[in-house]
Amino acid sequence: MLATTLITFACSVAFALLLAALVHRAAVRIGRRSALFAQLARDAHRPAQVVAVLVAVQLSLGVGARWEWTPIALHAVGLGLIAAGAWLLATLLTVAEDAALSRIRVDVTDNRHARKVHTQITLVRRVTVVVVGLLAAAAMLMTFPAARAAGTSLLASAGVIGAIAALAAQSLLGNVFAGVQIAFSDAVRLDDVLVVEKQWGRVEDITLTYVVVHLWDDRRLVLPTSYFLKTPFENWTKSQSELLGTVELDVDWTVPVEDMRQELRRAVEGFELWDGRVCVLQVTEAVNSFVRVRALVSAPDAGRLWDLRCLVREHLVDWLRRREPGALPQVRVNSVEAGRGRAARPHQDGLDGDARVFGESVDGEERVRAFGGN
Repeated sequence: MLATTLITFACSVAFALLLAALVHRAAVRIGRRSALFAQLARDAHRPAQVVAVLVAVQLSLGVGARWEWTPIALHAVGLGLIAAGAWLLATLLTVAEDAALSRIRVDVTDNRHARKVHTQITLVRRVTVVVVGLLAAAAMLMTFPAARAAGTSLLASAGVIGAIAALAAQSLLGNVFAGVQIAFSDAVRLDDVLVVEKQWGRVEDITLTYVVVHLWDDRRLVLPTSYFLKTPFENWTKSQSELLGTVELDVDWTVPVEDMRQELRRAVEGFELWDGRVCVLQVTEAVNSFVRVRALVSAPDAGRLWDLRCLVREHLVDWLRRREPGALPQVRVNSVEAGRGRAARPHQDGLDGDARVFGESVDGEERVRAFGGN
């Protein structure tokens, strides 16, 4: 009897593995023409094998002879089948979401909509995996009679337990809801260029609880998702990727502004980083010893704009040094000779009496005595 059971068990497992191998081979052949089936053959093969083997084991135990350990074995196989089924379902959902992402290109100039969809699908994928895992864990617990009884009691007091759990996990739940809100409110997307905490960087990853910003110097700034709902931040690519940038120089009052404006135009026309939209040079301040000149240029994105600003600044500084050295910042000091200062000042004796505060009048003499101590 035991030998028959073992033979049935072995044949069932072998048949399940053979069937999984045939399906895998068919998916590989179809995958040569379809990226979706190629990914299915690569990612779903292992969980499909496990599911097939567990189903075969469960069927062989159910139709064979009953032993004392059969109920325990069936229960263990059922738990494994639930876990393997959740694994296979999560894999299939992930493959489907990856296939949807592959159809949306982000390597174009204006990819705002594509990045929005990528952000939403990425978060939805993580949510689905978590939900599938929670449902599988709940289903496995419900196979135990004690857990079912406890579940009934928990449902009766769900309101009180929910309130306690909400208070205990207030920060975590706040970040989770903030992550969902960010994904579907279009406030922050993957690859957006942000200025947060006085740092400039690009959004590298968005999860349900935190956002990773790849800073310009290759550091990673990790912020909770609730940060973006409570704190103001700059999003340079919210509505478009094109940006304007400024280059400011303090120069002397003798600077030829029109020549400098023409030189800026000639310079940016030779730079591939310039997108041809904006090229303006203006005097924004003219106070004290310097004149402040501002060059305004445009570029397709933040990275090119930074490089373009540096090139424009270097070119204008070099042009001033070579062509207009007199326009470099200068500090002027005018000295007045002491003798010329006294000669230019009218002598007190030549002033009219009404022009003098002290002396040459009755009131003036009284002021002399009052302030002179006489």
